[in-house]
Amino acid sequence: MNSSVSQSAATRGTLDATALREAVIGSVAKLAPRAAARNPVMFTVSVGTVICAAFTVHAAFTAQPFGFSAAVTLILLLTVLFANFAEAVAEARGRGQAQSLRSTRAELSARRVRADGGEDIVPATQLRRGDRVRVSAGEAIPADGDVVEGVASINEAAVTGESAPVLREAGTDRSGVIGGTWVLSDVIVVEVATDPGDSFLDRMIALVEGASRQKTPNELALTVLLSALTIVFLAVVATLPGQAAFVGAKADVVLLIALLVCLIPTTIGGLLPAIGIAGMNRALKANIIAKSGKAVEVAGDIDVLLLDKTGTITHGDRRATVFVPVGDVRDVELRDAALLASLADPTPEGKSIVQLARERGSVIEGRGGEFVPFTAQTRMSGVDFPDGRVLRKGSSDAMHTWASARAMVIPGDLSTAVERIARAGGTPLVVADDRRLLGVIALSDVVKHGVRERFAQLRAMGVRTVMITGDNPLTAAAIAAEAGVDDFMAEARPEDKLQRIRDEQTGGRMVAMVGDGTNDAPALAQADIGLAMNSGTQAAREAGNMVDLDSDPTKLLAVVEIGKQLLITRGALTTFSLANDVAKYFAIIPAIFAGSIPALGALNLMHLASPTSAVLSALVFNALIIPALIPLALRGVRVRPMSAEALLRRNLLIYGAGGVVLPFIAIKAIDLLLSPLLGA
Repeated sequence: MNSSVSQSAATRGTLDATALREAVIGSVAKLAPRAAARNPVMFTVSVGTVICAAFTVHAAFTAQPFGFSAAVTLILLLTVLFANFAEAVAEARGRGQAQSLRSTRAELSARRVRADGGEDIVPATQLRRGDRVRVSAGEAIPADGDVVEGVASINEAAVTGESAPVLREAGTDRSGVIGGTWVLSDVIVVEVATDPGDSFLDRMIALVEGASRQKTPNELALTVLLSALTIVFLAVVATLPGQAAFVGAKADVVLLIALLVCLIPTTIGGLLPAIGIAGMNRALKANIIAKSGKAVEVAGDIDVLLLDKTGTITHGDRRATVFVPVGDVRDVELRDAALLASLADPTPEGKSIVQLARERGSVIEGRGGEFVPFTAQTRMSGVDFPDGRVLRKGSSDAMHTWASARAMVIPGDLSTAVERIARAGGTPLVVADDRRLLGVIALSDVVKHGVRERFAQLRAMGVRTVMITGDNPLTAAAIAAEAGVDDFMAEARPEDKLQRIRDEQTGGRMVAMVGDGTNDAPALAQADIGLAMNSGTQAAREAGNMVDLDSDPTKLLAVVEIGKQLLITRGALTTFSLANDVAKYFAIIPAIFAGSIPALGALNLMHLASPTSAVLSALVFNALIIPALIPLALRGVRVRPMSAEALLRRNLLIYGAGGVVLPFIAIKAIDLLLSPLLGA
């Protein structure tokens, strides 16, 4: 298992010799017309290559000089191959990741549970949605699903790369399991949640295969722009022979093709597919399944980030720490009532109340009572006894409403205790019976280390953070201040989360939501980005458009950075590509017309040695800049926390100005190298 994990990690992080060889082969295979036609810019270069090759062959067979046209043909062919290589490298990385994922999906068998409780041993491939399988310690989980019976420690290293085991328990928001992971302890029953071919591993494999990746909306828009620019420059170049004839000059076809290739945005045209594929690969490297490339890209435009408090901003393991009786209630009365009222509360908080009460000496079991389970809607749990005694435990506002409906007197020290616990950052739960309010239970939670700093980074990027919690406003305010969020929602119900997202979207803002429970599903589905925890419920995973295999709710911060990096990288390289056309213009135009129109020699700002040297130098630079930028396209431009305006200025300064200056320097240097070879 450890070697498999190491191999998986290595494959994700590097491009080995085999993958590099596949990329070289793939770059040649992409010369096929059907494959080339998917990229209009590079398809134009391919057509130009074929035309130049035809002129070269014709010149060779008619005993005419063909050295220049052969050189142009070779350089154009290399330009197309380098562009194909950029896309093939990104796809090879994806295939390497897919292969490492396939290695974790060995042929597994399953113990399918029959209706009578017996078991049938069947291949995992025969399992269908709704089947139940029993898995014991030392066995692999045969399919994705939810734990419906038992609790167990699970090793998910084969999928997530994390060696630390995780706990999965039936009836909680931590019940989801992944096929191919291993049970380390105990016995669980898993209800299969997917059909064959639709597991998370299958989705991951399909998504990282570069050939199956769909273009995102922004990428499609940019493709249309690049196509339009190509058509415009094609029309311009097509009119040059007529203009040249009018002034008595001659425009060679090979020169015109060279001019066209240098003027159209070949750099970004060649790198665009690699940028998109690399964005998907970076998401997977972070152990995030994006159900579409659009989800990754949209993450870069997020304006508002909604996060649950418990388990996201805080560690989530809130535990009962103190029982605070009120009035003349004895401590033992409060403990016993709190224990009974929490027996039907399956949440970690409810279990911690039972544990603390028993540690303090309560041994009551509540036999004969009818338990009222905890729900997110009522935010209460309790028990009703045949003798008419009613016990309830819940959030302070829910219990106040419940008590007021029964005309109970609210003790003055109850509000004081609730406020004191809330101001300290704890969560107060009130306990009552059918006659009086008994006291308060204090639950303690801790803000995760580094969360405040990460929220500050998002704020610098223009993303506003909102904490959502079912706690009372005082508790919410204390945690919000400590975590450094921009806003918070207290006493939030599922419908409140959904309405908040709709309100933000109505205001024209893009919203992201993190959730793991069934009650989060509506909000996850409504949000522009819904990041579901893989350890959560099936409803949450189906509702979100991203799934975090690590089940780390703060991962959305990384998702935003990946999305922004994708957009920034594409924008930066587009700016560079369009800017460097300026220098190539001043290299090619004088070379075409200077002989017939000496006055145009003034445009030869780089003082290139000869027209032939000028054209070849510009084409060589045009070809070499694509492979030179492949590492940047795959790695992505570094994301810095700044506003959109500052980011635009930075891109224009670095990639715009750099795109103008670098070609002047590089083309002149190439000209100095070529001119002796050409005898110029």
